[in-house]
Amino acid sequence: MQKRSSRKNFQARLEEMIECLRDEIRNGALTVGSFLPSEKDLEKRFKLGNSSIRKGLAVLVSEGWIEKIPRVGNRVINIGSEEKTIIKFGYSSRFPQLIELEQIIEKFHQEYPTIHVQLLELPLSEYSFSLKSYLEAGVLDVVMLSNNNFQYFIDTSNTEMLENVSMNEEMFPFLNQAFQHEGCLLAQPFIFSPVILCYNREHFRQAEVSEPDSSWTWHDLLNAAQQVAMKNHTYGFYYHLPSRNRWPIFMLQSGMKLVPDEHGKYKVKGTKLVEGLTICRDMILNPDVFPILITENEADVEALFLEEKVSVIMTTYFYLNAFKDSGLTFDVSPIPTFENSDTLLITIGLAINKRSVVKEKAKQFVDYMTSYQTQLHIRQHTLTLPAMRKATEWEGQESIYRPSRYFMFREIVPTYKQITELGLNNKQFIDIQLEIMLYVSGVHDIGAFCSRLEEILSNIEER
Repeated sequence: MQKRSSRKNFQARLEEMIECLRDEIRNGALTVGSFLPSEKDLEKRFKLGNSSIRKGLAVLVSEGWIEKIPRVGNRVINIGSEEKTIIKFGYSSRFPQLIELEQIIEKFHQEYPTIHVQLLELPLSEYSFSLKSYLEAGVLDVVMLSNNNFQYFIDTSNTEMLENVSMNEEMFPFLNQAFQHEGCLLAQPFIFSPVILCYNREHFRQAEVSEPDSSWTWHDLLNAAQQVAMKNHTYGFYYHLPSRNRWPIFMLQSGMKLVPDEHGKYKVKGTKLVEGLTICRDMILNPDVFPILITENEADVEALFLEEKVSVIMTTYFYLNAFKDSGLTFDVSPIPTFENSDTLLITIGLAINKRSVVKEKAKQFVDYMTSYQTQLHIRQHTLTLPAMRKATEWEGQESIYRPSRYFMFREIVPTYKQITELGLNNKQFIDIQLEIMLYVSGVHDIGAFCSRLEEILSNIEER
């Protein structure tokens, strides 16, 4: 009996805390933009444990009264939650730093006080599957997705989950291709980047080596990387090998596609496709150029560059943001060429859940994110390329370090290619990636590799 009474008192104190904080926000005692007392102060005031305090704060977050800012506190964002519409926005963990998301959301809330955007970070691993699951369950109203994520929706016949959107003529037209299916645009292009080189200019000056330019072949890069490398100190070139946006470039630059013959069989032996992968292999197996290191993700590559352990990396404009406040003197260049100078185009878009019960408000949010105001904010405060041409090409007083060749992206537009131009779907890329990693890492010889790759692709076709 005593236990039941204690539980009742505990629940009453929790409800009292939630209602008290609601009232203090309503009557202005806690103003919009101010922070709640610390969790320890709330524990003393309401005589509750830390876990109970956090449960109560989570209720206020879900209702749209406050927002939790990691390592800072709980900020008041609403004086009338009953009038607010909550939009749930799903994104990957790297997304906020690419565009300064918190600042943009704060400005959105100021401009649209009756709409609250609830940010939901999704796990980076299995991101496409998570997107599909959350959309299907109606948990998310708007999602961030890349062209690779969108291809997953096509391959799994789930594009019907995404709402049709109108084409925005102010966006770079070549970006729309990434999110079109059966004549419909299913996501609004938001930001983009080609795969490029980023290099430490000081390393090249010290080694008295010419900086990369658009005429470079992979052989030129290998020679330069050998010259700037310093044994046991600095490596010449590096990138995250397993990335779907890196190793396929060596095949893409062959100018060939992986397509079956009339019998459904694939042939790769003796083709330019394999020559491209052999170039990749030659660089990786050069210990004076490429560090023998297993990276977990792009963040590991950025860390090596920041520590000046690597002189050149293959990367994107997105990841340049890790260096903008570093003090490093870095610049960018097109990736080297093989049979052609093609590079992969990575496009990130915003899609609306067709099942959303707040679809009109979700559309307002997407319109705001793709407006000139927001796109210009991204251009001025980050190194990310906004999808809107006018914003991306803005020139004025810079507030951050920007590489001298930042506008190089305009000159290499004809080289932009979608990964789908290799002729493979998502499942095929997954099935062949291990074999390709084994070959370029020197585990398999070329004969065994070609036979194995042809067998895997042909078996997929038969299934």
